[in-house]
Amino acid sequence: MSNPDQIAAVDLFCGVGGLTHGLTRAGVDVRVGIDLDPACRFPMEANNDARFIEADVADLLPSDILSAFEGSSVSLLAGCAPCQPFSSYSQSARKDGPHEDWELLSSFSKLVMAVRPTLVTMENVPPLRRQPIFRDFVAALAEAEYFVDFAVIDGRDIGLPQRRQRLVLVASRLGPITIPEAAKQQVTVREVISDLPPIEAGKSDPNDPLHASASLSNLNLARIRHSRPGGTWRDWPEELIAKCHTRESGSTYPSVYGRMEWDQPAPTMTTQCYGFGNGRFGHPEQDRAISLREAAMLQSFPKDYEFVPDDASVNFNSLGRMIGNAVPVLLGEYIGEVLVSHVKSFSENRNH
Repeated sequence: MSNPDQIAAVDLFCGVGGLTHGLTRAGVDVRVGIDLDPACRFPMEANNDARFIEADVADLLPSDILSAFEGSSVSLLAGCAPCQPFSSYSQSARKDGPHEDWELLSSFSKLVMAVRPTLVTMENVPPLRRQPIFRDFVAALAEAEYFVDFAVIDGRDIGLPQRRQRLVLVASRLGPITIPEAAKQQVTVREVISDLPPIEAGKSDPNDPLHASASLSNLNLARIRHSRPGGTWRDWPEELIAKCHTRESGSTYPSVYGRMEWDQPAPTMTTQCYGFGNGRFGHPEQDRAISLREAAMLQSFPKDYEFVPDDASVNFNSLGRMIGNAVPVLLGEYIGEVLVSHVKSFSENRNH
């Protein structure tokens, strides 16, 4: 028997399905995932009971969304647009006004106003909240008679094993909605990846092609052997330190070429998280950068989440980008729990 209050959802900018997987865990019926990247089709459909549509969100018609909501009384439109245009780096590097990619949020806003789903959610980097385009979006939702709440969520507070802060917005036509304060115990790197089999730099696990680590040059192999968990390149012998770091302009970047600590959360997973020199992405113990599988697990994807077909080659650049850009599954689940609880409370009020 179907649940009349189950939320039917469409996930725009779905990527590899992190948000979809989390929403599904919370009891949301995600029916369609939409993304411009064809490489997202396999992971989205292989791990989730949702149909993938390869499309540019800017080109979507309201009818494309409405058809997915048929038969459901509660609808959700999720739009977690790529975050690069709103990142701190992008803002400082770009002084000539809004980036054209910011129009992704405008496209999402236009779809919301045309479709008028029961619920709306989006997540992005915290600096977005200071941008006029975000304030305009919130104002448009309010004018369309949505109740809105947004907050910056620290992933560590919801059990995500990494330092990752995200701006989360939820909106509802049912009534007031709030994002509760989260305060779960922090989860550590050890708790998540310590049971994976050891591998060497440039090698992969024969039983899991995604448990693969990028190669290291002889110089970087020497560097990681002199690196301690939580330390920096300042711990190395002088002959291993890069000249750019010895200059005054480079002395403020101690977090590159670092090892993670077993008993702390990981740093934020980025699109370059498989590279030892790109941040504190060295394995806490083994002389290598973390593997793609470890990065995915630190993004809270299940250990058996499939990202490529069995017969496909592992491309570090492509997979690193998809894993780093993904909405962490636990964040998707947290958002889903907020929405499901909200819908349930209004359903109970109707029945009393």
